[in-house]
Amino acid sequence: MKLPLVVAGGGLAGAAAACLLARAGCRVVLLEREAGPTDKICGEFISMEAQHYLRLLGLDLSAHGAQPIRRVRLVRGAVAIDVALPFVALGLSRRSLDQALIDCAAANGAEIRRDCTITHLGREDTLTLDIAGQGRIEADTIFLATGKHELRGARRRPATQAENLVGFKMYFRLTSAQRNILRDCVEVLMWPDGYAGLQNVEDGRSNLCLLTQEARLRAAGGDWQRLLDDLCRTQPHLARRLEGAVPLLARPISIFRVPYGFLHKPSADDPAGLYRLGDQVAVIPSFTGEGMSIALHSAAVAVACYLQGDAALVYHRRMRNDFAAQIARASALYRLGRSAQGQAAMMWVARTYPAALRLATSLTRIPPHALARQSALAAAG
Repeated sequence: MKLPLVVAGGGLAGAAAACLLARAGCRVVLLEREAGPTDKICGEFISMEAQHYLRLLGLDLSAHGAQPIRRVRLVRGAVAIDVALPFVALGLSRRSLDQALIDCAAANGAEIRRDCTITHLGREDTLTLDIAGQGRIEADTIFLATGKHELRGARRRPATQAENLVGFKMYFRLTSAQRNILRDCVEVLMWPDGYAGLQNVEDGRSNLCLLTQEARLRAAGGDWQRLLDDLCRTQPHLARRLEGAVPLLARPISIFRVPYGFLHKPSADDPAGLYRLGDQVAVIPSFTGEGMSIALHSAAVAVACYLQGDAALVYHRRMRNDFAAQIARASALYRLGRSAQGQAAMMWVARTYPAALRLATSLTRIPPHALARQSALAAAG
């Protein structure tokens, strides 16, 4: 089967791209692996940059129950320090947000095909996608938005040496007292070999995402509950938050060896019609809360380049210009936060010079000039 335009992946980047392409009058087919709405491992922190793009798509996040976030609380051991954010963020589950974007794409005329697991991307004479149990699709142009996982035939280049880290996500229904303490706040808890983020989302739920060394999981026998119990024994702040909490998923969502710091390096050998979006073009350390903004920005820029007739190489160079400094700064802060000395320094700065921490937060966001350029292109279109 030959199609002119395919979006591979129905997450934030893919669904946003499909919506924008359909609005522009393109015939677009979106292929999504999941048969229906699903939860995904994500901190679910929606920064002002992400909100900007979601507003342009016409989404009213308050109607979906998004929770405001005005402060970040850094926690190390028994010490907790609150710092005001330089913007009002929102907390909303990926299940709700992704579905809202897919509905937006469908309402604008995109064809949505669910339960399509892509197993291989071919890039020789023409671009092809192999779909498990459904055969092969040929396409003139593919927007690749398949997330952090590698796809055979389209592996990240150069190879990224991912750390031996494991990530987990679980929703909890906290006690009303603990949920109230989290109101308007995202907590970042640090320990010697990892960190966690905890914040409220819609429907009375709270999202706990944590990242730690695989060795710690092995020491817990590979068991999530034993790992969490061990963390609660050593992290009294986390234990207080989860006292009396009810887990809301049958098992946690997990991910291994995330390639933090990856940024696609454009090459003349890249197929002209293959645009990498979201985590396929850049993976920023998760604690920055900017992964969703990168996904949405990449979708908007890729669609603008496509509609202008620019090859993927032009788009990928633009992404590198937009994200290189941001990811370098975020990676440096991430490395700093992985050591005991670095964590102690971050806590000292947060307490002594909170404005410096707010500045660091701003420096890991999408540059204002990149947002302004894309907004001007959108207005012109």
